[in-house]
Amino acid sequence: MVATVIVLMGVSGSGKTTVGRELASALGWDFIDADDLHPAANIQKMKSGLALDDDDRWPWLDRIRDVIDQHLRADASLVVACSALKQSYRDKLGVTNTGSIRLVYLKGSQALLTARLRNRSGHFMPPSLLQSQLDLLEEPSSGALGVDIDQSTAAIVAAVRAYITPDPGERG
Repeated sequence: MVATVIVLMGVSGSGKTTVGRELASALGWDFIDADDLHPAANIQKMKSGLALDDDDRWPWLDRIRDVIDQHLRADASLVVACSALKQSYRDKLGVTNTGSIRLVYLKGSQALLTARLRNRSGHFMPPSLLQSQLDLLEEPSSGALGVDIDQSTAAIVAAVRAYITPDPGERG
């Protein structure tokens, strides 16, 4: 099997980490949460209730791309949980949806996202920054799998697995 990278994108509270861990476990792939690659200054900025700007994000996206490239060079598949809110960010990560780096967009209503963020503890991203992420969000236009988050994690993982499993007619 050729190494594949699945980037799970969406705003804070969409379940990227939860789905990513479950998906990676089910597939036997590696998992990274892009939040773990944020520089300390970015985390402090968000903890202070300030939204990141592109100047904050570019070095972070470079770090994520480095991890993706390391996995692809090692022929190791990977699930990445990353907001990837803008098309330019997804381009930086190398998402093509036709090659080895594919995108899954976890989407949900603002009410559901807000409720999830209010019930979450131990994360540096405060619920007050949700609106800034929604304002920045550029929904993928084509090729990505869009999955509604108003269902169980198991159902979301099953949908993603069906998306990445090749059609038997496509096997060489």
